[in-house]
Parts: sequence; C-alpha cells; structure tokens
Amino acid sequence: MISINSLTVAYGGFTLLDDINFHISGSDRIGLVGKNGAGKSTILKLICGLQTPTAGKVAVPAGCKIGYLPQIMEHHRGRSVIEEALTAFAHLHELEAELDGITVEMGERSDYESEAYQQLIIRMNEISDLLSYNRTEDPQVLAQKTLMGLGFKYEELDRPTETFSQGWNMRIELAKILLSSPDVLLLDEPTNHLDIESIEWLEDYLKNYRGSLVLISHDRKFLDNVTNRTVEIMLGHIHDYKVPYSKYLELRKERIQQQTAAYENQQRMIEKTEEFIEKFRYKPTKSNQVQSRIKALDKLDRIEVDVEDRSALVVKFPPAPRSGDIAFKSAGLKAGYGEKVVFSGADIEVKRGEKVALVGRNGEGKTTLMRIIMRELEPLEGDARTGYNVNIGYYAQNQEDILDRNDTVFGTLDRIAVGDIRTKLRDILAAFLFKGEDIDKKVAVLSGGERARLAMAKLILKPYNLLALDEPTNHMDIRSKDILKQALRNYDGTLIIVSHDRDFLDGLVDKLYEFRDGRVKEHLGGVVDFLERRKLETLSELERHFKPEKETPAEVAGQKAEAAQKYQEKKFVSKEERKLRNRISFLENRISEIEGKMKDIEKVLAAPGPGDDIMDLTRAYLESKRDLDAWTEEWAELVEKVEQF
Repeated sequence: MISINSLTVAYGGFTLLDDINFHISGSDRIGLVGKNGAGKSTILKLICGLQTPTAGKVAVPAGCKIGYLPQIMEHHRGRSVIEEALTAFAHLHELEAELDGITVEMGERSDYESEAYQQLIIRMNEISDLLSYNRTEDPQVLAQKTLMGLGFKYEELDRPTETFSQGWNMRIELAKILLSSPDVLLLDEPTNHLDIESIEWLEDYLKNYRGSLVLISHDRKFLDNVTNRTVEIMLGHIHDYKVPYSKYLELRKERIQQQTAAYENQQRMIEKTEEFIEKFRYKPTKSNQVQSRIKALDKLDRIEVDVEDRSALVVKFPPAPRSGDIAFKSAGLKAGYGEKVVFSGADIEVKRGEKVALVGRNGEGKTTLMRIIMRELEPLEGDARTGYNVNIGYYAQNQEDILDRNDTVFGTLDRIAVGDIRTKLRDILAAFLFKGEDIDKKVAVLSGGERARLAMAKLILKPYNLLALDEPTNHMDIRSKDILKQALRNYDGTLIIVSHDRDFLDGLVDKLYEFRDGRVKEHLGGVVDFLERRKLETLSELERHFKPEKETPAEVAGQKAEAAQKYQEKKFVSKEERKLRNRISFLENRISEIEGKMKDIEKVLAAPGPGDDIMDLTRAYLESKRDLDAWTEEWAELVEKVEQF
C-alpha cells in the first residue's frame, strides 16, 4: 500500500536515517521501535507528507486515507466533547448532501437515455455504497462508545472541550481519528495520556481494525497485543521482523549470534589463507595456489555484524535505611484544592517493604495523594502521616517545574550531593547517559527523556527508604524501562508508584489503590488480577448506557437464569479472607527473598574478601533477621486466622 524507497534524512553532518527501504501492506500492524531520538516520529511525519526527506521518496496510493496522531497537537475549542467527536463524520454529511442533490436533480430531469443521466445514476450508487459501508452504526452512539471507551464519563460528553486538560483533548483527537475509519493509522505514543482501562479498550479496538497500522509505543504489552510486525530503527538503519515485539527480541538475539558465529568462522578462514599466502608467496612451486587464494580473498563477500546501540541506563538504588513498620497511613482522608474535592474517605496503609501502585483516571487524585505524602498539600479532612524514620525520595511527574531550567546537568546533582558521593557525580551521570559535554548542558535544552533521566539520577544520591514515583516511565524507551523495573524490584525499601504501564507494573507491585469517582479502593494482588476485575465492571457500565430500550420476557428470563448459574458457580470468598490470603502471599514472597539475601551474606561472612566490610555485613544480616522474625510471626498469625474461615 505505502512504499518507502531509499529514504535518507540528514541534518547538517548528522544522518538520522540512512537509505532505508520498507513497505506497508493492507494487513500490516507495524510496531516502530528504537531508542528515543532514533527517528521513529520522523518516519510517521514523512509518510504523512509533513516532512520532506533529504533523499528518496515515500509513495502513497491516490485516495489512501491516513489518520495521524502526533505526540503534540493543537486542540479545537468552542464545541462540546461529543460535538467535536462528531466532526469525524463531516465527510459522510457531505456525501448525504450530495446524494440529496442528485435525487432532486434526477426528479427534475427527463433525459433518461443521456450519458449525463447515466453518470448521475452511477454516482448515486457509489455514494449509497459508501454510506452503507461506513455507517454500520448510528454516528451518535458510535461516538459515545468511543469516547467512553477512552475514559470519558457519560455526563462529561456535553462539557466544552476547553474545560479539559491537554491529555483529555488528546483523547478527543484520537476518538476523531478512530471514528473517521482511515485506511492507514499512524499513532505516535497514543498511550501516553491514557489510563490502564482506556489502553485495554484501545487494544481491543485496534485488534478489530481493518486497515494498516504503524504504531510507536514504549509499552511492550501493548505492542505484543496489537502488532504483527516489528521494524527496528538503530543507528540510522532498519531491521524488519514479521513478528510482534517479544518474538522480535528473540529473533534479533538469534540473528546477532548467527552473524557473530559466521563472522568469527570467516575471520579464521581469512587468517589461515593469509598465513598460507605469506608462507609460500616466494616459492615457485606454490605460485599458482598463492595467486588462486589471493583472488579468492579479493572476491570474498565479507560478513559484517550489525552494529548495536548498547548505551543504556545503569540504575541501582542504595540500600534503604530501616524505618518503622508503617511507611504511610491515612484515615478518612479528604483531599482537594479549595472548594474542589478530588477524593474523600480514603483509608490507606502502606507497610515497610511493600510495593504499591496508584491507578485510575487522570484527575482522580493520584498526584494529589503524592503531594499529601510529600507535605506539599494539606488534607481537607482526616489524617495522613508517614511512619517513623521514613525518608522519601520523590520523582514528580512535572519535571519542568521541579528542575531549575537555568542550572546545568552537572550542577543539578552538585547542588544536592554531600560527602564522598560528590567525587562520583560524573560516573553517576555517565550511568544515566550524560557523557562528555552533555553534563554542561542547561536543563532548559534537555528533552523530556533527558529530564526524566536527570530526575532519576537525583534519587541515587541519597539512601531513601520510601520511593514515591509519579509516572517515572513516561519518556523512557523500552530498554530503559526494563532496567528501571529490575532496579525497583531489587530495591529493599518501600515503593509507591503512579503508572499506567501494565507491563512495567506486572511483577513489580503487590497491591493497588484505585482512584475512581471520588473514592479510593484497595485491591490486593497484582495488576493482572485488578484488570480482570475492572474489565467486568467496565463492560457492565457500557451495557447500561447502550442496552436495547426494551427487552422481551424471554430475554429477561434468560439473563436471570444466566446470573443464577454464575452465582452458583462462583466460589464465595469474603473480602476479609481475600485480604488475609493476599497478605499471606505477599509475606511468603518477602520471607523467601530475605532468606535468600541472608544466605548470600552468610557465604561472604564465611569467607570474606579484602574488600568486604564485616561490620556492614553483620549489621545487614541482623536487620534482615529482625525483619524475617517479624514477618514470620505475622505470617503464622494470619494463617491461623484463615483456617478459622
């Protein structure tokens, strides 16, 4: 459908894309992957005609309708949400008006055998077919379903678009693009402003989408669920794999291994051939063989191993100092700004060592709670406090406001670093990919991804025992997110994190607090369990808004029978018992982890090396032993309670 031929994009002496070629067919669902700055967004702009290549061309068939969602866009004002979404059907209204005009004209004419009259009939049939094909459902209902799937509430659809944030206006633009049914969808980071439920809805939509899709995303699960082909951009070149992202990682690893093995074998062969040539070059009896091998080397097709961009974050958080058993607790908490209440009645408890996620729609209070934890905002009612000896490391979502724009990268760390860590600042910055002249850059000129890395580097300077992270992965590529996730899993302190990235949260957190409709609800377990429960509730809400006006007695009876059957099949577990069982599971995992840590310390203590600090190791072992005893005691008490149910 779309052909990219010998495409080169260069800026001065820097070549971003170097002679790339690939094609987009009607069934392709392509994930464009690569590090930040590799050229992914540039390719989408080239396909749309918003940018001109230095060399080569992009061939788009005539009549091909492209829907493009950029990362940054202008939003329209003066209409309600539903009115703005319905502008996606403007082309259908134009067709209807044209059809009405043809109908009137045909009624007034009598030259039924003329060529002009026959052309009117042909055009009328074309328009009728187009309207029939595009109007499978009432536009108003379709727009409502799409907007609600993307997170809008039913009662918000009549609100003016200018009363919503930039993120919510982005959802309106996305809804318009989806409703316009383009032949090719180009989506640049569409999940950046979506919550988890909306991401799942968009996944389901794209799975059933009939056109071509080119998607840029740093969400591994989203790529796996939506795409069937992966195009990697690395150091100006592309590598095309006809598989989703996770499978691409496996094939890419195999390809590099095969290339390396073939290269090494060829190098050994070349070395032996050159040794033979040097050894017998001046022997007349071997002259024919020498010349033959020289010619063979000249004609040899040399194998090259693809150059990899191996630069990546290096994140390791310092050991967490011991805090009290409760890291943060609130009771009857009401929060808001002035007269605007964001949420109320929140009872939240985060224990030492727990890893907790805050999830929910934008604007429901996740960042508000973070500000209360940081004492930047006072509660309207209720109590909220951190525990004994809790020292918080905070990553704010709005790095633009937190970082000093006039300071340099090095100066940002130098101002807050104390003690011996000051001698390691250049090494720390290098670990976060700030090397050479990068450390002298002003914060004002840094990209979103660079600001995110700099803010994360600040958390390495001190040993915090509670990390409060608000959307830390928004500007990170997949490799950097994986490294950060592993570092947080290894972190032995408490974690409270706001994120909409399911793959990042999966296996990282063991409890979630959902912010929804002014309330905060606790969900024990991982993000997968939470999503399964919430999907059922979301589907029920949609059915309430779009169910048929009347149901027959047979339908009602069938629904009652189905509900009764589900009730009988469902194993009843009380809320209290479910809480206890999830806490037991959490404690068992922590006990297993700390026992492993103690065994590692025991091995070092049994045969300490010259660089091992016996006092620090002993102190760490005793602290771990105290934690193990406390968790084991709590585990035994909870098991006894569960047995009573």
